[in-house]
Amino acid sequence: MPGEAHTGTAMEDLSSTCESPLLAKPDSNNLAEDGSTDLKGRPVRRSLTGGWTASLLIIGIEIAERLAYYGIASNLVTYLTNVMHQTTVAAAKNVNVWAGTASMLPLFGAFVADSYLGRYWTIFSSSIVYLLVPTINLDINLITCFIRLAKLRGVKFHYVRMLNKTTKPSFLGLSLLTLSASLTSFRPSPCDTTSYTCPEALGFQVGFFFFSLYLVALGQGGHKPCLQAFGADQFDDRDPEERKHKSSFFNWWYFGMSSGLVVSISVLMYIQENVGWGLGFGIPTMAMAIALSVFMCGTRLYRHKLPGASPFTGIAQVFVACILKWNVPVPSQGENNIYVIQEEQLLKGEKNRELLPTNQLRFLDKATVAVDLDYKHKDINWRLCTVTQVEEVKLVLRLLPIWVACLMYGVVFAQSPTFFTKQGSTMDRKIGENFEVPAASLQSFISLSILVLVPVYDRIFVPVARKITKNERGITLLQRIGIGIFTSILSMTVAALTEMKRLQVAKDYGLEDMPHATIPMSIFWLLPQYILFGISDVFTMIGLQEYFYDQMPDTMKSLGIALYLSVFGIGSFLSSFYISILEELSSRGKKQSWFADNLNRAHLDYFYWSLAALSALFLCIYVPFASCFIYKKVETDICHDEETS
Repeated sequence: MPGEAHTGTAMEDLSSTCESPLLAKPDSNNLAEDGSTDLKGRPVRRSLTGGWTASLLIIGIEIAERLAYYGIASNLVTYLTNVMHQTTVAAAKNVNVWAGTASMLPLFGAFVADSYLGRYWTIFSSSIVYLLVPTINLDINLITCFIRLAKLRGVKFHYVRMLNKTTKPSFLGLSLLTLSASLTSFRPSPCDTTSYTCPEALGFQVGFFFFSLYLVALGQGGHKPCLQAFGADQFDDRDPEERKHKSSFFNWWYFGMSSGLVVSISVLMYIQENVGWGLGFGIPTMAMAIALSVFMCGTRLYRHKLPGASPFTGIAQVFVACILKWNVPVPSQGENNIYVIQEEQLLKGEKNRELLPTNQLRFLDKATVAVDLDYKHKDINWRLCTVTQVEEVKLVLRLLPIWVACLMYGVVFAQSPTFFTKQGSTMDRKIGENFEVPAASLQSFISLSILVLVPVYDRIFVPVARKITKNERGITLLQRIGIGIFTSILSMTVAALTEMKRLQVAKDYGLEDMPHATIPMSIFWLLPQYILFGISDVFTMIGLQEYFYDQMPDTMKSLGIALYLSVFGIGSFLSSFYISILEELSSRGKKQSWFADNLNRAHLDYFYWSLAALSALFLCIYVPFASCFIYKKVETDICHDEETS
């Protein structure tokens, strides 16, 4: 299998027992029609592989990965301010930069998966980066205990032997983070509660913590884009029933992800703030290790897509061919000199879905016009491209305006784990006399909203809307995204009004100059903005996932998921940049900054109003682009027609 068969003897050993031959005598009538294979590149039966059984295993590892990621991200601003003694604005910037980096690295991981390793081995490798390192012997006793337990339980997968070899080293990203939070030498001394003075963290303490943190981001870079695309790969687009299931998969994927998020925020946040940060980071580490073992044991059930050549090469070929044929007239559809399919594809009988020509970006169609000069060059691919190649480039270019118009949504999305959490930390968080709600745990209401609304959307809204609109998805993907963006504007509006109320209460009780005092206003005033965030996610977040997966070319599915993630990566960077500008402008002339450490003197309400206004502006940009967008049009490939005729 290209790009996967030679990934190393250790990986070959790993797959030898988890994966068993599914086809003693292949039955062509039962084969997956989209060209899916097993791990060794052999055709697979649709009845024995893929579908909901395989996708649920993949959703399982996503739950654990989100438990790990949000176990860090959701309360990171609190850790940086309370433990590492950073200022509120510095902590918010660091969280945004880290979150942005974690959301941009999937572009690299997706490129590696689509071009070289394939999604399965990229998921495995990035999970190791999440967990394992060849130089530090940190939690070997814990791993050894896990391996012995697996053997005692009769787990007969060769992965145990692989683990025993590779885990003599030990946990990397998550483990180093746990180490940083557990040992007092890796964090500054606690603040003096009488004078409210806090010692600054030493350089090596800051360096070690952020090194560990960015290793987690690196692991997610390969994990995040491939896992979701790999789950969607388990459904055959050429089967009408499985195509409907694929659309539902994105809803239930986000449902599972939100389940992990609820546990992370409701349980881990409490452990981190009331038991210890070391245990709070250690639990996600073990969850990831267990989930990885379960994922590997489902190997024989998975459908795989062969990695192809670099997608950027194909895009470059189209532009080069267009430049070389700048004086060639734009062809009309149906001309005989149009290059439809490469001869080598016909000779090999490859099953490739062909894209129908569209009327947008017609200047690129020059690359499909065959002229005599093309056949005089040794490498014809840089002078002559197929219709499908050109349409794939058009697909990518048509996605870019939508991507840009959604960036403001990424900026808004960055606020819930930062300033929303800091707002809550100043308010009355008690339930009864003894229990105090961690400020970050209110983020669980975003996920709870999603857990309630996803089944309603998938089982009630879609069937009803499908009857009205005759659309397979109920409403179009871009309509779904637009509704969510509008809901996010409402969330920012409510957040601004709530912050105005909080500041007024602080003023009424004379607490403006008492930053550590508790505002006599229940933290549950923040619930509406969190719930609106959850409603927005059901529409925009899930819509973006399916949109960028579905509308990308078949050879760039992982890159499609990475492109969706980059909306939030760039959004986090823009949020950090925007905060820096506003901080500079608002603090001129000895004025109090909007983001002052004393939130009772700050003006987060102004910040939220500005985000609501900018989101409304970007929604106005989004609507015309969405209205004129042409969705991907696919026809059954030539080879497939010949087989069934």
